[in-house]
Amino acid sequence: MDRCDPDWTDLMRQAIAGNAAAYDSLLRDAAARLRPIVRRGLLRAGHSGTDAEDIVQEILIAVHLKRHTWDDTRPVGPWIRAIAHHKTIDALRRHGNRHDLPIDDFADLIAAEEPRPSVADADVGRQLATLAPGQRQVIQAIAIEGLSIGEAASRFTMKPGAVRVALHRAIRSLAGQAGRL
Repeated sequence: MDRCDPDWTDLMRQAIAGNAAAYDSLLRDAAARLRPIVRRGLLRAGHSGTDAEDIVQEILIAVHLKRHTWDDTRPVGPWIRAIAHHKTIDALRRHGNRHDLPIDDFADLIAAEEPRPSVADADVGRQLATLAPGQRQVIQAIAIEGLSIGEAASRFTMKPGAVRVALHRAIRSLAGQAGRL
Protein backbone atom coordinates (compact mmCIF):
# COMPACT_ATOMS: atom_id res chain seq x y z
CA MET A 1 0.00 0.00 0.00
CA ASP A 2 2.95 2.34 0.62
CA ARG A 3 4.04 2.46 -2.99
CA CYS A 4 0.63 3.87 -3.96
CA ASP A 5 0.77 6.67 -1.40
CA PRO A 6 2.34 9.29 -3.72
CA ASP A 7 -0.22 8.51 -6.44
CA TRP A 8 -3.08 8.58 -3.95
CA THR A 9 -1.88 11.87 -2.50
CA ASP A 10 -1.84 13.46 -5.94
CA LEU A 11 -5.26 11.99 -6.74
CA MET A 12 -6.69 13.28 -3.47
CA ARG A 13 -5.33 16.77 -4.12
CA GLN A 14 -6.91 16.73 -7.57
CA ALA A 15 -10.18 15.40 -6.13
CA ILE A 16 -10.34 18.17 -3.55
CA ALA A 17 -9.72 20.65 -6.37
CA GLY A 18 -12.84 19.27 -8.08
CA ASN A 19 -11.51 16.54 -10.37
CA ALA A 20 -14.21 13.86 -10.16
CA ALA A 21 -12.25 11.40 -12.33
CA ALA A 22 -9.27 11.59 -9.98
CA TYR A 23 -11.54 11.03 -6.98
CA ASP A 24 -13.17 8.03 -8.65
CA SER A 25 -9.75 6.60 -9.45
CA LEU A 26 -8.55 7.12 -5.87
CA LEU A 27 -11.61 5.44 -4.34
CA ARG A 28 -11.55 2.50 -6.76
CA ASP A 29 -7.83 1.87 -6.22
CA ALA A 30 -8.15 2.27 -2.43
CA ALA A 31 -11.08 -0.16 -2.34
CA ALA A 32 -9.16 -2.75 -4.37
CA ARG A 33 -6.12 -2.42 -2.07
CA LEU A 34 -8.17 -2.40 1.16
CA ARG A 35 -10.33 -5.48 0.48
CA PRO A 36 -7.60 -8.09 1.06
CA ILE A 37 -6.18 -6.16 4.02
CA VAL A 38 -9.57 -5.95 5.75
CA ARG A 39 -10.34 -9.60 4.93
CA ARG A 40 -7.01 -10.69 6.49
CA GLY A 41 -7.74 -8.58 9.57
CA LEU A 42 -11.13 -10.23 9.99
CA LEU A 43 -9.70 -13.72 9.54
CA ARG A 44 -6.87 -13.02 12.01
CA ALA A 45 -9.50 -11.99 14.55
CA GLY A 46 -11.32 -15.30 14.03
CA HIS A 47 -14.19 -13.90 11.98
CA SER A 48 -15.41 -14.73 8.55
CA GLY A 49 -14.09 -12.55 5.75
CA THR A 50 -17.60 -12.15 4.36
CA ASP A 51 -18.04 -8.74 6.01
CA ALA A 52 -14.92 -7.31 4.36
CA GLU A 53 -16.82 -5.55 1.58
CA ASP A 54 -19.17 -3.86 4.04
CA ILE A 55 -16.21 -2.60 6.05
CA VAL A 56 -14.43 -1.37 2.91
CA GLN A 57 -17.58 0.58 1.99
CA GLU A 58 -17.66 2.09 5.50
CA ILE A 59 -14.02 3.10 5.06
CA LEU A 60 -14.73 4.77 1.72
CA ILE A 61 -17.71 6.61 3.18
CA ALA A 62 -15.55 7.82 6.06
CA VAL A 63 -12.86 8.98 3.61
CA HIS A 64 -15.50 10.86 1.67
CA LEU A 65 -17.09 12.45 4.72
CA LYS A 66 -13.79 13.35 6.40
CA ARG A 67 -11.71 14.31 3.34
CA HIS A 68 -11.77 17.94 4.49
CA THR A 69 -9.77 16.91 7.59
CA TRP A 70 -6.85 15.50 5.59
CA ASP A 71 -3.70 17.65 5.73
CA ASP A 72 -2.73 18.04 2.06
CA THR A 73 0.93 18.59 3.01
CA ARG A 74 1.13 14.97 4.13
CA PRO A 75 0.67 11.66 2.27
CA VAL A 76 -2.91 10.44 2.14
CA GLY A 77 -2.05 6.72 2.48
CA PRO A 78 -1.39 6.73 6.24
CA TRP A 79 -4.55 8.78 6.73
CA ILE A 80 -6.62 6.23 4.81
CA ARG A 81 -4.91 3.34 6.63
CA ALA A 82 -5.79 4.92 9.98
CA ILE A 83 -9.43 5.18 8.93
CA ALA A 84 -9.34 1.56 7.71
CA HIS A 85 -7.82 0.41 10.99
CA HIS A 86 -10.48 2.15 13.08
CA LYS A 87 -13.38 1.02 10.90
CA THR A 88 -12.17 -2.59 11.05
CA ILE A 89 -11.89 -2.43 14.83
CA ASP A 90 -15.36 -0.87 15.04
CA ALA A 91 -16.78 -3.72 12.97
CA LEU A 92 -15.05 -6.34 15.13
CA ARG A 93 -16.41 -4.70 18.26
CA ARG A 94 -19.91 -4.67 16.81
CA HIS A 95 -19.65 -8.39 16.07
CA GLY A 96 -17.92 -9.19 19.35
CA ASN A 97 -16.75 -12.73 19.86
CA ARG A 98 -19.85 -14.19 18.29
CA HIS A 99 -19.70 -17.05 15.89
CA ASP A 100 -22.70 -17.85 13.79
CA LEU A 101 -23.67 -21.50 14.06
CA PRO A 102 -27.02 -22.97 13.05
CA ILE A 103 -29.01 -23.84 16.17
CA ASP A 104 -30.54 -26.86 14.45
CA ASP A 105 -27.13 -28.57 14.54
CA PHE A 106 -27.19 -28.48 18.34
CA ALA A 107 -30.89 -28.88 19.14
CA ASP A 108 -30.47 -32.39 20.54
CA LEU A 109 -27.56 -31.28 22.77
CA ILE A 110 -29.30 -28.32 24.37
CA ALA A 111 -31.06 -29.17 27.60
CA ALA A 112 -34.54 -27.83 28.11
CA GLU A 113 -34.60 -24.78 30.33
CA GLU A 114 -35.89 -25.38 33.81
CA PRO A 115 -39.08 -23.45 34.46
CA ARG A 116 -38.45 -20.46 36.67
CA PRO A 117 -40.65 -19.85 39.64
CA SER A 118 -43.07 -17.08 38.83
CA VAL A 119 -43.15 -13.96 40.94
CA ALA A 120 -46.60 -12.90 41.96
CA ASP A 121 -47.73 -9.55 40.60
CA ALA A 122 -48.38 -8.38 44.15
CA ASP A 123 -44.72 -9.04 45.07
CA VAL A 124 -43.54 -7.02 42.08
CA GLY A 125 -45.94 -4.21 42.89
CA ARG A 126 -44.84 -4.17 46.52
CA GLN A 127 -41.17 -3.98 45.56
CA LEU A 128 -41.78 -1.24 42.97
CA ALA A 129 -43.77 0.79 45.51
CA THR A 130 -40.60 1.18 47.58
CA LEU A 131 -38.84 3.03 44.75
CA ALA A 132 -38.81 6.78 44.18
CA PRO A 133 -41.51 7.77 41.64
CA GLY A 134 -39.01 8.56 38.86
CA GLN A 135 -37.18 5.30 39.36
CA ARG A 136 -40.46 3.38 39.50
CA GLN A 137 -41.73 4.78 36.21
CA VAL A 138 -38.40 4.10 34.47
CA ILE A 139 -38.14 0.52 35.72
CA GLN A 140 -41.76 -0.17 34.76
CA ALA A 141 -41.25 1.25 31.27
CA ILE A 142 -38.00 -0.57 30.58
CA ALA A 143 -38.13 -3.82 32.57
CA ILE A 144 -41.85 -4.51 32.45
CA GLU A 145 -43.09 -2.83 29.27
CA GLY A 146 -39.89 -3.50 27.33
CA LEU A 147 -39.21 0.04 26.14
CA SER A 148 -35.70 1.02 25.07
CA ILE A 149 -33.73 3.71 26.89
CA GLY A 150 -34.51 6.14 24.06
CA GLU A 151 -38.22 5.35 24.08
CA ALA A 152 -38.41 5.79 27.85
CA ALA A 153 -36.50 9.07 27.58
CA SER A 154 -39.01 10.33 25.03
CA ARG A 155 -41.98 9.20 27.08
CA PHE A 156 -40.78 10.93 30.25
CA THR A 157 -39.13 13.90 28.49
CA MET A 158 -35.78 12.98 30.01
CA LYS A 159 -32.33 12.66 28.51
CA PRO A 160 -31.20 9.08 27.85
CA GLY A 161 -28.40 9.50 30.39
CA ALA A 162 -30.90 10.49 33.08
CA VAL A 163 -33.00 7.42 32.24
CA ARG A 164 -29.92 5.19 32.60
CA VAL A 165 -29.09 6.74 35.96
CA ALA A 166 -32.66 6.26 37.23
CA LEU A 167 -32.66 2.66 35.95
CA HIS A 168 -29.35 1.82 37.63
CA ARG A 169 -30.41 3.41 40.89
CA ALA A 170 -33.69 1.50 40.82
CA ILE A 171 -31.93 -1.78 40.14
CA ARG A 172 -29.42 -1.11 42.92
CA SER A 173 -32.26 -0.31 45.32
CA LEU A 174 -34.19 -3.46 44.38
CA ALA A 175 -31.04 -5.58 44.67
CA GLY A 176 -30.41 -4.12 48.12
CA GLN A 177 -33.93 -5.03 49.18
CA ALA A 178 -33.53 -8.56 47.87
CA GLY A 179 -30.36 -8.94 49.93
CA ARG A 180 -32.29 -8.02 53.08
CA LEU A 181 -35.00 -10.63 52.49
